[in-house]
Amino acid sequence: MGSGCLKVTKYFLFLFNLLFFILGAVILGFGIWILVDKNSFIYVLQTSSSSLNTGAYILIGVGAVTMLMGFLGCIGAVNEIRCLLGLYFTCLLLILIGQIAAGLIIYLQRNVLKAEVSGIVHKLIQDYDPNDEHNRTIENAWDYVQSQLSCCGWTGPENWTQNIILLDKNQTSYPCSCKNGTKGSLLEEGFCSLDIASNPNATFADWPVNKQGCMEGVEAWVQENLGVILGVCAGVAVIELLGMVLSICLCKNVHSEDYTKVPKY
Repeated sequence: MGSGCLKVTKYFLFLFNLLFFILGAVILGFGIWILVDKNSFIYVLQTSSSSLNTGAYILIGVGAVTMLMGFLGCIGAVNEIRCLLGLYFTCLLLILIGQIAAGLIIYLQRNVLKAEVSGIVHKLIQDYDPNDEHNRTIENAWDYVQSQLSCCGWTGPENWTQNIILLDKNQTSYPCSCKNGTKGSLLEEGFCSLDIASNPNATFADWPVNKQGCMEGVEAWVQENLGVILGVCAGVAVIELLGMVLSICLCKNVHSEDYTKVPKY
């Protein structure tokens, strides 16, 4: 490879690793966001399932490792250090294999994950109590989900008939966050009362609430954003493959080690 091509490869690899460093920062930030977020469906799952917490810590670890790899790749590319370039290629290969394995596991276990989420939400709805300060944060998060997705319950408003408080009230109250037309308005919490005088034998079918379950809303959101999700995954994989090709090409054409090029701090 000519010296001109070598320089182009070197600086392309440097630019790639700069982008890779930024990608690692984004992954790290996303993992931290999952742990600290208190106002979305993520918090509902995080509080009730250790799987999401584990996933968040994995994301933080992957993000930190990705940033470190980007940094080492930049040094290896600019200073033409073969050992760093070889290490960089190996790490990228392992990460790519790990991502493919994780994707296959999620796909094969999707029904198990769906059942776990369903159990978490049903337990939350059953124990929902606006006067219980201990679970106030997670209940507020679920109210926010129902309001923003214009949904009620997990499979439908009938899920709320299992709530302990509503059972005591003979279904003469309903969750305020399920009320029709709450999307975009101020978040309503707790239970609202029906006009018992006009309908003393009310059932959940008489509640003025959204009829769609939140499971359908979540699935609809995933379907709407599936192209973006797959595009991001494919983009990351292409970037990693490009980095592997550039690093191995540069490594093969660096004929000898010159350790005087290693930066001293």
